[in-house]
Parts: sequence; structure tokens; C-alpha cells
Amino acid sequence: MANSPQARKRARQAEKSRIRNAGQRSNLRTFVKKVLAAVRAGDKEQAQSAFKTAVPVIDSAVTKGLIHKNKAARSKSRLNDRLRAMA
Repeated sequence: MANSPQARKRARQAEKSRIRNAGQRSNLRTFVKKVLAAVRAGDKEQAQSAFKTAVPVIDSAVTKGLIHKNKAARSKSRLNDRLRAMA
């Protein structure tokens, strides 16, 4: 357990950010899963619209420091590859 006032404050801040990050990470995964579900269903229009809404969410996760920019680029690329494979 933290003893100094600074360490106590950092522990409180870390807990708040952990909860916030968990929610944002869950939201990110939800948007990615919507794209994958539409691809598996074979609905190309639905998949494309889900991809267009997922890309800004992925980019904002990078801005917030939730994921690395290379991971964002990789996931967008893989999703786009799956969309192109539908054609």
C-alpha cells in the first residue's frame, strides 16, 4: 500500500484511468467485432458501413494512448483485407 501522499494520489489516479481505459478498450473491441460479424454474415454493405464507423474509433484510441499506432494500422489493414476478400 502507498504510504506517501504522492503515492496515494497516484494510486487513486491510476485506478480512475484503469476504469476509463477498460471502458474505452471495450468500446473499441465492440466496433471491431461488428465489422467481423458483418463479414462472417456475408453482408458487404453492412460490413463496409461498420468499417467506416470503426476506423475513427480505432484512430481515437491511438490519440488517447489506448493502443499503439502500429497496432491500429495493423488492425485497420486486416479488417480492410477481409472486406476486400468478400468481393
